[in-house]
Amino acid sequence: MNGQETASNDFVIEEELKKLPANPGVYIMHDSHDVIIYVGKAVSLKNRVRQYFQKGYKRSPKIERMVSRIERFEYIVTDSELEALVLESNLIKEHRPKYNTMLKDDKAYPYIKVTAGESFPRIMVAREQKKDGARYFGPYVNASAVRDIIELLQKLCHIRTCSRKLPAETGKDRPCLYYHIGQCPAPCQGFISQEEYGRNVKRLLGFLKGHFEEEIRDLTLKMQEASEELRFEDAARYRDLIESIREIGEKQKITGSDGDDRDVIAIAMDHPSAVQDPELSFARNAVIQVFFVRGGKLIGREHFFLSADPSDDPKEVLGAFVSQYYSGSPFVPRELLLEYEVPDLPLLEEMLTQKRGSRVTIRVPKKGVREKLIFMARENAEIVLSRDRDRLRREELRTLGAVREIAGLLGIPSADRMESYDISNISGSNSVGSMIVYEKGKPRRSDYRKFRIKWVEGPDDYASMEEVLTRRYRRAREGDPSFSKLPDLILMDGGKGQVHAAENVLSSLGFSIPVAGMVKDDSHRTRGLYYKDEELPIARDSEGFKLLTRIQDEVHRFAIEYHRQLRSKGQIHSVLDDIAGIGPARRKALLRAFKTFEAIRNASKEELARTETMNEAAAENVYRFFHKTENENNA
Repeated sequence: MNGQETASNDFVIEEELKKLPANPGVYIMHDSHDVIIYVGKAVSLKNRVRQYFQKGYKRSPKIERMVSRIERFEYIVTDSELEALVLESNLIKEHRPKYNTMLKDDKAYPYIKVTAGESFPRIMVAREQKKDGARYFGPYVNASAVRDIIELLQKLCHIRTCSRKLPAETGKDRPCLYYHIGQCPAPCQGFISQEEYGRNVKRLLGFLKGHFEEEIRDLTLKMQEASEELRFEDAARYRDLIESIREIGEKQKITGSDGDDRDVIAIAMDHPSAVQDPELSFARNAVIQVFFVRGGKLIGREHFFLSADPSDDPKEVLGAFVSQYYSGSPFVPRELLLEYEVPDLPLLEEMLTQKRGSRVTIRVPKKGVREKLIFMARENAEIVLSRDRDRLRREELRTLGAVREIAGLLGIPSADRMESYDISNISGSNSVGSMIVYEKGKPRRSDYRKFRIKWVEGPDDYASMEEVLTRRYRRAREGDPSFSKLPDLILMDGGKGQVHAAENVLSSLGFSIPVAGMVKDDSHRTRGLYYKDEELPIARDSEGFKLLTRIQDEVHRFAIEYHRQLRSKGQIHSVLDDIAGIGPARRKALLRAFKTFEAIRNASKEELARTETMNEAAAENVYRFFHKTENENNA
């Protein structure tokens, strides 16, 4: 691959368009803050990227909004369109650009794993398939249902779940509780032969493949025998097992006689006319419904929310989902049934075939059982969209709506990314600063930062805040990648003094970022925003006010939590870490062995020397330290 990147301040779009190659590749659009807002692929970068900037070229409302925000673009040339498709999917997942259709739910579905390569196989839950000789069944959508199935199979087939290495560890420990309640035949004690246990495993594998009829017949006979012999508790237990098996069998509805694995995928989207505010409703207004068919049986279903513009073509949204979802999925079925014929269908088939390692077919059924499955999936997607629409809009108002409210109050273009700062200390000791980040109204904890105050002595919050901001934005100016992303707004925990301190630091370092102070009332709650030497009131029942309150609480929590950590470490350090030869490992060993500092002080040299990791010299140092201290205090 070849890459192209140009510094934003030297970037002239018209000139860079002339340099575009005709090769396949991926293009990346940046806004004025150098944030990636769109990633796309192209057979010819030259033709595709130019279209965005051609006057008179018909574009959707979403693309119009996106193009108006482009400050620069970069591109990565690939050897093929397939390579571009894979790279596009990876970049979208990594950067989550605002104007791409976005899969919101990245989930790992559980499998049932049978360790068939072992002498006495086990049954367990697994989160991914590995090439380890085991048999995997799934994936299943519901983790709790998987645990229920495993519990049922233990009762039916008497398979162990422990991690003992058999037969090497046979007889080393007593049999566990499962043996005593009749769910495990205790191969760990040699109470069952490998051949007999193998028959249990064979029965288990048959059950997981969907062969329930024989189990039901056997259990029905046992139930009848127990009833005739007046063993009513046993009869009731067999009855309950039969009902559990039938319930699972009903859930695994037959959808085909070929026994193949396939996923059935349909989409529901809000109609553009139903959207009153395109910018706000851009978050989530599309639902993808997937039915998972394994071995010819419907084993489960799941829905996924996507961020898609109301003007987007459902075919393109569906295609984006298939690309993103299956590029990260551990399992690709032999066949996908889609509601629409998506763009680049042959290319998607090729990508999925490479990932699976065998042929994958994508079909758009028009009749028969497969079409009925698509209809059922679409109906389910529409139900989910209708059911969750109000909840999603409330969530958008709580986050995106609140962000827009704050930006509108201050008269700034955007407050999508906000940083907030606070200082915490007790009489100036262990003074720390905290920086938290909110993006689109939600905390982005991976971008939180902690600062231990180094330059300021005593309880001077203004000077401490200046130090924190200086260190943070100096590192941004130096190109430190962990501090490179700049906010749209800085929120200070305080009023005029804190705001001016922040503005002075930013000005001295050459940054122009809006700074507002969260002014507090007598109850230490935010009552308004101090901005440009004016206090702006904000309604207490508004979503913007509630978001500011959450930010204020979070920045306090983060600062206090860090301060407590340092105080705790300082207390331990003052007692043990000043002793020669006592480092972190020996400190932990002493505390494990003696539990309290008083017990360490009262221990003899011999007792100290017997402690793990200690030696006679270290024990002598600890003993002399405590007894010397006592002698000095008594003098």
